[in-house]
Amino acid sequence: MHGFGDQLTTGERIAHYRARRGLTQSVLANLVGRTEDWLSKIERGEREIRRVDVLVDLARELRVTLGDLIGQPALAEDDRHDDDVPAVREALMSPRLLSRTLFRHPASSPPDIASARRLATFAWDDYQAGRLGRVTAALPGLILTAQALEDTADTAGDAGQHFAISARIHHLATTTLMKFGETDLAWIAAERALRASDASGDPLVLGSAARAGTHALLGLGRYAEAIELGTTAVEWMRAQIEASDDVALSLSGMLQLRLAVAAARRADRTASSDFLDQAARAARKLGRDANLWHTGFGPTNVVLHRMAVALDLGDVAFLVEHGPRVNVDHMPAERATSFQVDLARGLSLAARDGDAVELLLSAEQVSPGIVRHSPLAREALREMHRRDRGRSELLSGLAERCRVVA
Repeated sequence: MHGFGDQLTTGERIAHYRARRGLTQSVLANLVGRTEDWLSKIERGEREIRRVDVLVDLARELRVTLGDLIGQPALAEDDRHDDDVPAVREALMSPRLLSRTLFRHPASSPPDIASARRLATFAWDDYQAGRLGRVTAALPGLILTAQALEDTADTAGDAGQHFAISARIHHLATTTLMKFGETDLAWIAAERALRASDASGDPLVLGSAARAGTHALLGLGRYAEAIELGTTAVEWMRAQIEASDDVALSLSGMLQLRLAVAAARRADRTASSDFLDQAARAARKLGRDANLWHTGFGPTNVVLHRMAVALDLGDVAFLVEHGPRVNVDHMPAERATSFQVDLARGLSLAARDGDAVELLLSAEQVSPGIVRHSPLAREALREMHRRDRGRSELLSGLAERCRVVA
């Protein structure tokens, strides 16, 4: 249902895909170990699914992606002038990138390394500040620059740096496309990031690119593969970690946090807790909330991921009790806003709709794009709007801006 509209609830989407597959409620319920009555209430909106692993099971049996069930981001019509995702798609999917033999690139002078690195850093800064529009506007040109860097690496004296910058650019493309629900495109970008990182010869560049790979695999619902990639990358950086390299600690810690999310979405509480504990040890060793290589890693980010894992596992009471106490004022805006969306979703599940709306409105002021494209925010708004029946102007206005109501 990509592009199908965001007015449907998760239950209505389940009903749509169930009917498309020709399954009865009884058959689908049995396939996921539930009762027909349970599924009937889900489809009618009388009951909510609080655990991601249940949604993953349903998606698998319906042969769709998790994004299909929770609703892919839909760009608002009056925001289309800010949408450069099609241009990013064109840059990533140019046939000239498929073969250097079939498409011989004309000889050219290498792009200026310092300039390319600076532009990539500016774009990463914009991402962390929640300015998604500026990032998507910059990405098509950055991707072309990355390709030029790779094309001229053989004749450059610093070939490794050419590929390292390309890896960083494609990593940024991955994480930005994930915000827009473009999981297939994000996987293409992640593959390019990892390929470039291989050529860079730098274990830290490879560890950073592995973050892109795990992010894309999470979006595709490939949780076992995400864990395999993440754990392998952490081991690859072992020497740097043991040498107390702060960048390696940050990259490894962020990978552990991704692994915790992947394990939670497989309903593996023990593994998820172990990954969180390993990340916490790395954060204590780092000793501060740093932002090395735009990771935002440190003790606070570990806490934020504990809250996200609690939401994925359906531990709403834990999130609602402890989440409001977490101070994110000093964190990058993207991280803080994403956490506020997680907490708002938990509050909505706890029927604290007023608090949830207030939190989403606050987050929207910082980064409208992140809130309006978040599946969690839109699902919360759909359910709260149905309960409210249009009585709250603040809720109705936010729901309309997020295009979850007509």
